[in-house]
Amino acid sequence: MLLQVVFIVVIAGALVSMLMMYRRGRGRFSFGPANTESGTLYVTGVSPRPAAQGEQYVTITGTISGPSVAGETVYGRYAWDVNQWPSPGDAIPVGYPPGKPQHWSLAHPGARPYLGSRGNPPEPTD
Repeated sequence: MLLQVVFIVVIAGALVSMLMMYRRGRGRFSFGPANTESGTLYVTGVSPRPAAQGEQYVTITGTISGPSVAGETVYGRYAWDVNQWPSPGDAIPVGYPPGKPQHWSLAHPGARPYLGSRGNPPEPTD
């Protein structure tokens, strides 16, 4: 009997949390903040492009500017397609929570989050 009550409470809690995520995302499920500001990352530094093809790790340093940010220096590490490798001087669109540019994320077709979304990191080549 106690196990059944605990199970019902857990299911009800899961449904309430899903409803809250749905409402926060304004009609779609969203695990991140509902409101993000758009800005631009001006790339000032980038790790060297490797000779290997495919996705490789890149470290990007730059300055974010946007509606609520005059200039915030940030850096990040991403899995990036070598054929679209960034270079200093590039302007890359980013998104971040209002007033918190240190929690930025890229909006670029060549980038994937650190550790990639395809599972395993790229294999080293000889």
